[in-house]
Amino acid sequence: MLEPDSQAAAEPEPRFLSQRAILGGTVGNALEFYDFITYSFFALQIGHTFFPSHSQFRSLMLSLVTFGAGFATRPIGAFIIGSYADRKGRRPAMIFSFTLVGLATLFLALTPSYDAIGIAAPIFVIVLRMAQGFALGGEVGPTTAYLMEAAPVSRRGLAVSWQPASQLIAATAGALIGVILSKVMSGEALSAYGWRIAFLIGAAIVPFGLWIRTGLPETLHRPEIASQTAQTSGLTAMRASLRVMILGLIILASGTIITYVTEYMTTYAENTLHVATDLAFATTVVSNGVGIAAALLGGWLADRAGRRPIMVWPQLAALLLTYPVFLWIIDKRDAFALLGGLGFLSLVGTIPYSAFYVAFTERLPKSIRGGAFATIYAVAIASFGGTAQLIVTWLIHATGNALAPAWYMMFATSVGLVAMVMMRETAPASAPR
Repeated sequence: MLEPDSQAAAEPEPRFLSQRAILGGTVGNALEFYDFITYSFFALQIGHTFFPSHSQFRSLMLSLVTFGAGFATRPIGAFIIGSYADRKGRRPAMIFSFTLVGLATLFLALTPSYDAIGIAAPIFVIVLRMAQGFALGGEVGPTTAYLMEAAPVSRRGLAVSWQPASQLIAATAGALIGVILSKVMSGEALSAYGWRIAFLIGAAIVPFGLWIRTGLPETLHRPEIASQTAQTSGLTAMRASLRVMILGLIILASGTIITYVTEYMTTYAENTLHVATDLAFATTVVSNGVGIAAALLGGWLADRAGRRPIMVWPQLAALLLTYPVFLWIIDKRDAFALLGGLGFLSLVGTIPYSAFYVAFTERLPKSIRGGAFATIYAVAIASFGGTAQLIVTWLIHATGNALAPAWYMMFATSVGLVAMVMMRETAPASAPR
């Protein structure tokens, strides 16, 4: 492992965040979402490959259970890798997590089918999903802390907003690849090996990502300007930050549910609304593409108007708009309703979470920032991300009502809104409050 730069403490406050720092800080998180979203896009095909069954519902549910298995080990990886980042440096933690998730993604793409090796196939897939979860659990905390610490104080919001933006960029890339593969391949070929191509494309960026990350400057020992928290350590820092960590857990749980239900829209559109496969993939391409701009806009606005108002007002708008938009989509079931409705919800619903990311990171003491953010994020993801698609699939099956995703999203949005209202402003004194 690489050690932190010995000269880090002497480095001056950066005037701008370099492109290499942004790319290095987000490439691992991008691969995470590319991998996880690609899995959800091809849940039906993966289910047929590793969990063959006479019931399509049972095959899909087993595939989604395996998808959820990757979340079980996230809190463990978050605590171990995140704590390592707080002790030894952001860079070595980021290199380790990225290497592990890259290898797991490669091996998943190469795992033989159930027909080829029997019960060993689903066992291998579950083990690989758990390895991915361990690595990804320790990815978000150190990289978010790195982006905030490497950025100028006046641009922290925009810098940190590249974290959710990178997730959406990767998800959009995954959806585009899904659309292309569904266009050029037959259904049989897509189920047999087409989904493997999508995973191999993701694994191909691993060498480039490692090259980028090994050249990043360390930020752990760099002095902070206009810090929002006292630089305490250990249990003292944890106790001082207990309130914000609880609120952060609630907001991250809310955002996780919304994100994974939104990314489920490809399967939802194809399996529940029975639209064409290419249109089903296109819904996610459009909503994620709009979300990229919304994430960066949210960070930019947070630097100018403060963190709290950019969290609260767009979140309230998303709560009020979700139900009527879903009614419209279900009634029309055409391209304009699907693309326009989900794209609009993505625009409004993404803005508040960029502001939250920077507010939460600023509020945490530097001595626990990587580990605390990673652990809370991982607990939220493991508890609510890993179950979101299962719950929505079950709700639709049990009720026979296509509005089930809207109900779950509205519940999550309302709970997140209450916690956002309770968050305190963390913008530097020079920024509007």
